[in-house]
Amino acid sequence: MGHEHEERHITIVDENGNEQLCEVIDTFYSEQFGKSYVLYSLVGAEEDEDGQIEIFASSFVPSENGEDGELEPIETEEEWDIIEDFLNSLEDEFDEEE
Repeated sequence: MGHEHEERHITIVDENGNEQLCEVIDTFYSEQFGKSYVLYSLVGAEEDEDGQIEIFASSFVPSENGEDGELEPIETEEEWDIIEDFLNSLEDEFDEEE
């Protein structure tokens, strides 16, 4: 799992049809589910009282040309567990860098 620290952005369309620019936090592949996942936050998101921002997760299905793709909702508790473990490892890695 490589962790680049360059900024990458995606545009998502919310349930109201509004486009939202998001910053990709990281991506990873799960062999258990055979899926890629993307963790992202809204560009310009406000931190809460604990200094945290809301992080979203989706599975990513690449298009045939490999450039674009579709974000799909997370379907199972097992997938959420893997995402949570990955996010915790990112937080640990970030804490070690400080």
